[in-house]
Amino acid sequence: MHQINTYDSYHFGSLSDIADQQLKQLIRFFNLPKNSANSALGGRTSITVTQLQGIGSVVIKYYRRGGVIRYLIKKRYLKCGKTRCQIEYELLQKVRSLGINAPEPVAFAYRGRLFYQCWLVTREIQDHQTLVQISRSNEEQARMAMKAVVKQVSMLIKNKILHADLHPGNVVVDNQNQIYLLDFDKGGIFHGDKDVLRTRYLRRWNRAIQKHGLPEILSEVNGFNHL
Repeated sequence: MHQINTYDSYHFGSLSDIADQQLKQLIRFFNLPKNSANSALGGRTSITVTQLQGIGSVVIKYYRRGGVIRYLIKKRYLKCGKTRCQIEYELLQKVRSLGINAPEPVAFAYRGRLFYQCWLVTREIQDHQTLVQISRSNEEQARMAMKAVVKQVSMLIKNKILHADLHPGNVVVDNQNQIYLLDFDKGGIFHGDKDVLRTRYLRRWNRAIQKHGLPEILSEVNGFNHL
């Protein structure tokens, strides 16, 4: 079970102790300019990829608001219970324990009491491309990746895990053809019927393909329609 510790007004959670030097590094990274996620459907996510002493290459995710409220408050959230970064951190732990491929969570952090900013730190998935990129350059590799996606999504449905924004831009493939599902923000346990969850996944996936004009190979795998 992770513990939450405070360092220089930042609250950190992690399964293992984080050294002061690592905490200083992270705080410095939290305040650096942000880079938008490299995905056709990357949304508002901003990230920094960097080397963390003693851990290696990590991805730091910065949470940003959407909707009309983002014009007034871009980076702060009202604290009611667990923070968004902690919820996603714990969900990543859960899905990985179920055998679902997702980034390995390293730590989460937030700053503030009533209103807070927050960050999530995960290990970088080395040498990867998004499923969108692969579908536009290598049809055979995309077809193989889709078979793996079907298996992963079936595991989400079986365990009633909601990924709130499942689309091809949130699937990456590494140089060993291993697929990973990204961005479990706003996800959690689904309390409805599995058929409802299945329909929700299919609708979101197909809507992304149509909206962004993605290659048909991403919707032609029969197995995806029979999860």
